[in-house]
Amino acid sequence: MATVMVKLEENKIAMKNDEDKLGTNVDHVVDHSFDGIVEFVAVAEHQGFSAAARQLNCSTSHVSRQLAKLEQRLGCALVVRTTRKVNLTSQGSQYYQDCKALITGLQQANQTVADAQVSLSGTLKVSAAGTFAEMYVVPALIEFAKLHPELTVSVDFNSRYVNFVDEGFDFVIRYGKLSDSNLIAKRLVNRSMMAAASPDYVRENGEPLLPEELKHHSCIISNNDNWSFEHNSDSRRIKVNGRFHCNNANAVVEACRQGLGIAYLPRSNFVKGVEAGELLPVLANYWDTSISSWIVYQNRQFMPSRVRMAIDFLVDYFQDWRE
Repeated sequence: MATVMVKLEENKIAMKNDEDKLGTNVDHVVDHSFDGIVEFVAVAEHQGFSAAARQLNCSTSHVSRQLAKLEQRLGCALVVRTTRKVNLTSQGSQYYQDCKALITGLQQANQTVADAQVSLSGTLKVSAAGTFAEMYVVPALIEFAKLHPELTVSVDFNSRYVNFVDEGFDFVIRYGKLSDSNLIAKRLVNRSMMAAASPDYVRENGEPLLPEELKHHSCIISNNDNWSFEHNSDSRRIKVNGRFHCNNANAVVEACRQGLGIAYLPRSNFVKGVEAGELLPVLANYWDTSISSWIVYQNRQFMPSRVRMAIDFLVDYFQDWRE
């Protein structure tokens, strides 16, 4: 880092000498000190020019040119380019840490000013999955959008793993036990699973009294064929089989209602069917009650006010929610 700073000082002295020779006033010279820094930080974080360009919504050639100019001004290489990815040099690594702190500080300063404005703007991009998100989260987001007329809310329903950086999602709504990662998961609500079957299925095939008996039943499989149950602090996983597989909860419930087998989903999926007498709860003493719905988002220092305020709104909205 010391070498980089020496080069910067040498460049400033050279610029001043040139200005003196031309008889110009240094105060009127355009300062290019920050040119290329945003592009360099993006390249460092995404380890590539193409990924950095997508994040910055510009061309790859622009990112490459800006970084080359930055390296020329500093008089040293900041990255090592390979066919697969871009690595930082030792000087580039230190320079990245300092530049990232500067950019974060600038973003926070900008956000402080933005937060003073009551009206939010821009686009809030959310990924969601499941009946709970359809029935409860979306209405909450609609209410949030009504409070901020300048804000655009985009909800994408899917249950796959999403790439926050490449796909631009602000947060996702998921349920179940989450795997460890560098993301932040904030619990939205606690939920319970429920096993259910149609009256016709129970009449023809009998009602299972223990989770292990599911091995002899036709089960409707959604996301996985290993179902978790609990009883008196004892947890067990049962591998099930069936002739209907679908990753859409509404379709699973309909198949269950039509008598194709036993389904096991979050309880809210079966409420209407049970109330209408079209579905019967089974294995009630063994349902897993440790399932939660989560808001998952990136672990980052800077968060746009629209994202932070939306997360806070949802947490408060569901504070007293009961399934």
